[in-house]
Amino acid sequence: MKTIARLSLTLFCSSLLLAQQSTGSKQILVLTHVTVIDATGAEAKPDMTVVVRDGRIAALGRSDRIRPPKGAHVVDASGKFLIPGLWDMHVHEWNKEAFFPLFIANGVTGVRDMFSPLPPIKRWRAEVAARTTIGPHIVAAGIMLDGPNPPCAPCSIAVGNAAEGRKAVLTVKEMGSDFLKVYSMLPRDAYFAIADEAKRQNMVFAGHVPQRVSAAEASDAGQKCIEHLTGVLVACSAKEEELRNENEARLRADGFRGDTMTLEQFRALDSFDATRAAALFARFKKNGTWMCPTLSVLRALAFIGDPDFRNDPRLKYIQSFLKKQFWEDGYGFRGRTAEDNARARRVFQKQLEVVGMMKRAGVDFLAGSDTANPYVFPGFSLNDELTLLVQAGFTPMEALQAATRDPARYLGRLDSIGTIEKDKIADLVLLDANPLVEIGNIRKINAVVVGGKLITRPELDKMLADVASLVSRGE
Repeated sequence: MKTIARLSLTLFCSSLLLAQQSTGSKQILVLTHVTVIDATGAEAKPDMTVVVRDGRIAALGRSDRIRPPKGAHVVDASGKFLIPGLWDMHVHEWNKEAFFPLFIANGVTGVRDMFSPLPPIKRWRAEVAARTTIGPHIVAAGIMLDGPNPPCAPCSIAVGNAAEGRKAVLTVKEMGSDFLKVYSMLPRDAYFAIADEAKRQNMVFAGHVPQRVSAAEASDAGQKCIEHLTGVLVACSAKEEELRNENEARLRADGFRGDTMTLEQFRALDSFDATRAAALFARFKKNGTWMCPTLSVLRALAFIGDPDFRNDPRLKYIQSFLKKQFWEDGYGFRGRTAEDNARARRVFQKQLEVVGMMKRAGVDFLAGSDTANPYVFPGFSLNDELTLLVQAGFTPMEALQAATRDPARYLGRLDSIGTIEKDKIADLVLLDANPLVEIGNIRKINAVVVGGKLITRPELDKMLADVASLVSRGE
């Protein structure tokens, strides 16, 4: 605990110094001669100057037309590339001291938390807003709505019927959650009651497609975002009804298990129907149903049986309690056979293919990692996610937009975040190489600007080193 306290004090002192630089001297930040990739879809704009004042973009234009204000902090960004701050749209934060530095050091300036205890999240948001803590913007569900006897009881409200579903919606709203998260074991009548009550209360609901509901039904019911592609592969099968009936029987016999979804999806592969898939994807587009595929966690589920995959150098940033409680036998890999591993990899390859098909059909996407599931690393895995989206068929610009412009669209905040434009919040990432040439260049971070505050590469390295030190001490 002393180590955590020291790390918290370091972060507090760093943020206090930055706040003094901003509010005390009212210093203006100016980035000159930078190539701006504004994430609107426009081509990269070379030799630009960006002026940041009071946490927002005050001006931007060609460097030969904008003169830095007197007394400004001027950064010559020649040869650098400026993108908007990234959003990871599927995380579980749990630990501010370790996760916040990892997010910021990887250019992640905003997150959608899919369930974590809401009281600390509210405190963290207040600290970030007051600039006493350096961290990302947070949009949070707080708690999940699941069926009776949920596997994560402290994280869930157990819902057994329609009346309990409506009551749960009101409870979550009273708690101050930003949206509702639905989970896998909700009964059918409860799910549709939640959907109806969410509409009455003007609340967004997102999450898993429950096991007893089809993906098409979830879309028609108004579920705004489907996470992890739940229900999608089965809905593309010519044997969808048969597979869903078989899965219902397994649920009655054994309850919900993570490997149940993999088996169900695998059985759908050989009966994949391109015509059914096209109709489903057109339905998603018509209904405005978003996808947050979390390919990072789906890849981990597929490759967890590979010792090389588990030997990741980023493990030095993962705390011991996570490794012991969740990662050591992540996804039950110790009991998996070679056949299980091969099956999981076939499913993942089809998931990549389906993501590309949906993108070409005009379905909207969000980039999310599902931090901190096994071998999904805070901050780092959002960068992995963009690489996987490109592997699935996105252009580098489309992948970048899935973590910048499109989260802003989804959240209804495009007027203030998501792109590099005048008057928007100055959450920015300065890169040493062009991500539109190679999306992997998203990892080559030179500096991060959080609410107008410049955090240099040495400062980012210190954030990472402090987390690694915390972990090495077993805190």
